Amino acid sequence: MPELLHFILALVVIFALALLVSTDRKKIRPLYIVQLLVIEAALAWFFLHAASGLWIVQHVAGFFETLLTFAAQGSDFVFGNMSSQGLAFIFLGVLCPIIFISALIGILQHWRILPLLIRLVGTLLSKVNGMGKLESFNAVSTLILGQSENFIAYKGILADISPRRLYSMAATAMSTVSLSIVGAYMTMIDAKYVVAALVLNMFSTFIVLSIINPTPAGDEPDIKLDKLHEDQSFFEMLGEYILAGFKVAMIILAMLIGFIALIAAVNALFAAVFGISFQQILGYVFWPFAWLVGIPTQDILKAASIMATKLVANEFVAMIELKKVAAEMTPRGLGILSVFLVSFANFASIGIVAGAIKGLNEQQGNVVSRFGLKLVYGATLVSLLSAAFAGLML
Repeated sequence: MPELLHFILALVVIFALALLVSTDRKKIRPLYIVQLLVIEAALAWFFLHAASGLWIVQHVAGFFETLLTFAAQGSDFVFGNMSSQGLAFIFLGVLCPIIFISALIGILQHWRILPLLIRLVGTLLSKVNGMGKLESFNAVSTLILGQSENFIAYKGILADISPRRLYSMAATAMSTVSLSIVGAYMTMIDAKYVVAALVLNMFSTFIVLSIINPTPAGDEPDIKLDKLHEDQSFFEMLGEYILAGFKVAMIILAMLIGFIALIAAVNALFAAVFGISFQQILGYVFWPFAWLVGIPTQDILKAASIMATKLVANEFVAMIELKKVAAEMTPRGLGILSVFLVSFANFASIGIVAGAIKGLNEQQGNVVSRFGLKLVYGATLVSLLSAAFAGLML
């Protein structure tokens, strides 16, 4: 009962924060929001407690573990068995596998399997979320293709998408993660929470967007899911996806080096001047939100600091910080925080999403840049809502 009351309080606060920036409160449809809340609660219980849900999680985790072993063979060949020796773990064990998984996604895309899956699941979701097919298709394609590559699938209609619908698409891209890096997350946090977060974030996104940016079904442009690389040969496509995966890995590598170095420098400066690190200060700022989603009192300050790190840096930096203190946290606190971390909700994602869209349509890219802060705001509320559901079930 205390957990339920705490969850209701979290819902009230998150919904109130969403209402503050709502574009059209008159179009909010409470019935669909309640329906989505019930579905997400059931899914949270299923993936975190039900025997069949845990069976699915174990097999999904096992599948990605197998993929990681294949990826390790490529890394070992190039880097002389450094991966098998546990050396350069972040680069070889976390980032390099992205290249291999990106190639697999390219193959499934080339064989028209992914577009079919996106259509089927997107159509089903549009029946339960009350939103247009465009937003529903986008939620699935973002999860599969990633926040930057995803928009290529909509290049044929991108110019016709209204700013409001473009916000929903960009916010969804920032609120989820792509399958190409799921394996990397599983090397740093429990696979159970990664799989649960993938599903919870999708429904949390629908709920938050139904308040912030209600866009009921109807009047959206025709959906024409362009097949990526449809005019390419198999090996042309494969080479492009391998290089795309390498590019993503190198971008993450550069971000990690830069952000971790900057955070270390800023921490040292604050400690010298104020006697307290910058991350500790951020921890106090995020303390209320960590408490709100149900993280136990003894874990709150550590968790809040890591939550703030995710926002100002990225989820990889935050997960590395979590690995350092995971043994000191309670299982409940660790689970809730892990679910919160699995998303692209951070300031750096503004540039990634806006840049990806600008590469296809400069005007629409500028539109996305203008509501960049609102994107981070909405995506962070999505992460908080998913974490609150985890807190209810753990």
